[in-house]
Amino acid sequence: MATFEFDSVDRFTAGTVGEPGARVFYLQAVVGTEVASFRLEKQQVQALVDYLAGLLADLPQAPEDEVPTEIDLVEPAIEEWVVGSIGIAYDEDNQRFALLLEEVGADDEGFGEEAGRARIGLSIGQATALVPHAASLLDAGRPPCPLCNRPLNPDGHRCARLNGHGVH
Repeated sequence: MATFEFDSVDRFTAGTVGEPGARVFYLQAVVGTEVASFRLEKQQVQALVDYLAGLLADLPQAPEDEVPTEIDLVEPAIEEWVVGSIGIAYDEDNQRFALLLEEVGADDEGFGEEAGRARIGLSIGQATALVPHAASLLDAGRPPCPLCNRPLNPDGHRCARLNGHGVH
């Protein structure tokens, strides 16, 4: 599978394709004319946003002119591979984040030697822009059921709290 090494990117974003309930989530890195899109789960986006927000809270704010405003997904989002694990670290000397994405199937025991990996360097400004943008994507999903907290479809759903006896 493809491996990517981006010390710095022109754009880094999260985005979705499809309607709520059937959306596909992506992380996307853009360097010049190269666009790399990685499919992942909504929960992985949530975990990344939460972790980045915590790290950013302990760092000096990026100057406003270093926080990108153009952060939409470049379409069509063509999936390179599916993200299995995400790692992130902050390089204090260079004031940059290092994001490591590993394809589903990558592991420490060598069974996933051909699995894809992406190392992506992000500025504080890029991370600062990503957090609220991705959070707004997560909030744009289906509303939760007031009984079981699972997502509601437009036509309702069989709620576990009703023991399957009706649609809520």
